Amino acid sequence: MAIFRARRVLWRSFSTISSHPLRVCIVGSGPAGFYTAEKILKTHQGSQVDIIDRLPTPYGLVRSGVAPDHPETKNVMNQFSRVAQNGRCSFFGNVALGSSISLVELRELYHVVVLAYGAESDRVVGIPGEDLKGVHSAREFVWWYNGHPDGRNLDPDLKNTDTAVILGQGNVALDVARILLRPTSELAITDIASHALTALEQSSIRKVYLVGRRGPVQAACTAKELREVLELREVFIILAGIKDLYIHIKETDLKITPADEEEMKNSRIHRRIYELLSKAATAGPSQPSSGQRELHFVFFRQPDRFLESYDKKGYVSGVHLEKTGLKGIGSGKQIAIGTGQFENLSCGIVLKSIGYKSVPVDDLPFDNQKGVVPNVKGRVLSDNSGDPTSIENGLYVCGWLKRGPTGIIATNLYCAEETVASLSEDLELGVLASTTRLPKLGRDGLLQILDNRNVRVVPFSAWERIDKEEKRLGSLRNKPREKLTSWEELLKVAGSE
Repeated sequence: MAIFRARRVLWRSFSTISSHPLRVCIVGSGPAGFYTAEKILKTHQGSQVDIIDRLPTPYGLVRSGVAPDHPETKNVMNQFSRVAQNGRCSFFGNVALGSSISLVELRELYHVVVLAYGAESDRVVGIPGEDLKGVHSAREFVWWYNGHPDGRNLDPDLKNTDTAVILGQGNVALDVARILLRPTSELAITDIASHALTALEQSSIRKVYLVGRRGPVQAACTAKELREVLELREVFIILAGIKDLYIHIKETDLKITPADEEEMKNSRIHRRIYELLSKAATAGPSQPSSGQRELHFVFFRQPDRFLESYDKKGYVSGVHLEKTGLKGIGSGKQIAIGTGQFENLSCGIVLKSIGYKSVPVDDLPFDNQKGVVPNVKGRVLSDNSGDPTSIENGLYVCGWLKRGPTGIIATNLYCAEETVASLSEDLELGVLASTTRLPKLGRDGLLQILDNRNVRVVPFSAWERIDKEEKRLGSLRNKPREKLTSWEELLKVAGSE
């Protein structure tokens, strides 16, 4: 196969390097991984950086997480592509940490291993009915409409209900609401997966409820993302191009307390979000018109249990919500507490947007409660004690695995700078083994192990074939690209001449 031949060519070419450069392996090819690679290549001349990823495609959440109607956000892939094409950098797709190669083996092969594989699981609500059909995580839904090969078979039922409930009010929740409500004629010219576009064209969803535990002052989204959902006009509100949209926010939910005032005083972002929501509440009609699509912001509610349908056993029919109030916990922060008052919200599909969760691997210290690898400025610690002296030499972390699933794409740049600064400091202090005294096999050893295990490696040149084919297919449909959404398709195109 072409992939195997490409791998052997790479192997031979890199085996001719005579010196003992700093050999670095980065696990994960999303923003955290590529920003880390870029910084290491610039900071440490002569270093060799290998990026591995379990998918045959690079770019992580830029490809599979950014909404299709946000094409400008995906332009960062051009920057990452230049990093991958650096002569001292290599990308190896379809290589899974844990099954293709272990963390212990990587640490033996490289002077430095940086874990940046993000968060590919979900937090659970932990209430009755969470396993009912029709209850999905927002991550699964995002993967589904973005063409992630592991999300292709989700098949959410959008036909048999007119109401969707989204638990959470963060940026991902806003993305999901926008995709559900946006006209498919506009989505059709994006890189949305074809199977998702077909389902959305047949969708019966007309009402979307965004449910948050706290109030409008504490909404977890950013002002930029909210503005894209609430684009105010003098006469009407537009949601991502939808002029026929009714937006509802209870006026009583907008009442603020001295504690809210304190929060807004300390946070310009919170103040701006509250201002946007307040304008949205008064900018439109008091009632929806016939046939109008609806977006409801529901504050001060938390899920108590998911309700099962009487007609369709095993399927969700709504959410039993508990009303909440806010309790101050100092430092100008407030948390939601239940009031013992309940109400039902009927729906046929629930999307839980309560946070992504990282997954641990063997031989990796992991804080299960926080969902991160214990670390100090990117240096991995041996346990969860927080003892800064218990450092795993040569092992670093970056991105969501380091700080939790928060921030925007650019946040990973600052995160990577901090991790690489720690790495550089450790090199200067002699904490890491000298590259001259202790040469490492690096990618030579990696490729040898993967070859012995018959792991089908997808180098960057093979990804470029995938990229070219997706763009060709997209041009036939007036789209920027038509994503290949199955492992079989991706590997077939990657291996073709």
